[in-house]
Amino acid sequence: MKILLLSLTLFVMSSFNTPAKSIYSFKIKALDGSIIDFSKFKGKKILVVNTASHCGFTPQYEGLEKLYEENKDKLVIVGFPSDNFGGQEFQDNDSISNFCKKNFGVTFPLTTRVDVKGDNTTPVFKYLCHKDENGVLDATISWNFNKFIIDENGNLLQHFDSKITPDSPELLKYINQ
Repeated sequence: MKILLLSLTLFVMSSFNTPAKSIYSFKIKALDGSIIDFSKFKGKKILVVNTASHCGFTPQYEGLEKLYEENKDKLVIVGFPSDNFGGQEFQDNDSISNFCKKNFGVTFPLTTRVDVKGDNTTPVFKYLCHKDENGVLDATISWNFNKFIIDENGNLLQHFDSKITPDSPELLKYINQ
């Protein structure tokens, strides 16, 4: 009887969802060799974007940089260069960094090259794409320049596909709330 009661208790306890991790629990290496610590962004909105240097959406870097410059007091943008879609990213981090600075003047933080889907998905994107981790939504990264907006308290608000540009009203409404 004790074993049955214990088994039932464990089953009931395991059926409750555990609280989602926080975006603030993540750290990742930046292109410049430093560490991007998401806990340092408490109190600001965070826009996470998977990027690529040789994509039809690459000109969005210009809009992302403008958005970052205009909203530095309340917004951090973190770019995650990735080669998951059509081989559209440089193989080495120096080339990514030089390309972004030279062509678009990017000053917002960029991580080292990562996977945003598949078996080697970086933990931040596992968190962002799975409701059982973020507590809000499931998202599928369909191409480069998908965007995730997170509020000042670390709560995931929304996912946007590549067609939503940095100046799109759909995105700006979350930035300006």
